[in-house]
Amino acid sequence: NTHENTQACMAKPKVVVLMIGTNNCWKDEASDIARGVTKIVQTIRQLSPLTKVLLLSIFPRGELPTDPWRVKVTDTNNILRHVHDGQHVHYFDFSSRFLTQDGRLTKDVMPDFLHLSRVGYTIWADAITPKLDELLGA
Repeated sequence: NTHENTQACMAKPKVVVLMIGTNNCWKDEASDIARGVTKIVQTIRQLSPLTKVLLLSIFPRGELPTDPWRVKVTDTNNILRHVHDGQHVHYFDFSSRFLTQDGRLTKDVMPDFLHLSRVGYTIWADAITPKLDELLGA
């Protein structure tokens, strides 16, 4: 909803953490997902030019690296990394922290290979906290 999005940006936050795109994987191509995410980043930047955007990579899906969902997520993330400008938009990919050495996603991290467990949320929080502190000037 454009009105709700506009209202959210009226607050002019210092940082917006954006983790979006996984729900589009079932129906859209990687390029379309990346285009939609990029448009949202551009909208945030237009509505609140001083706000920094911490754009998180789409989290891995599927147990194995060869899983079609994982391949699409990887392809999308490879496009999204180019949105990073290092000043206002900061792309942050910490997907490997969810995975084993051989690239497997375990049920300890994502019981259904999509939604995070308590362990997964802890990995997420531990990964972004230093970057968020940096962007907030803490």
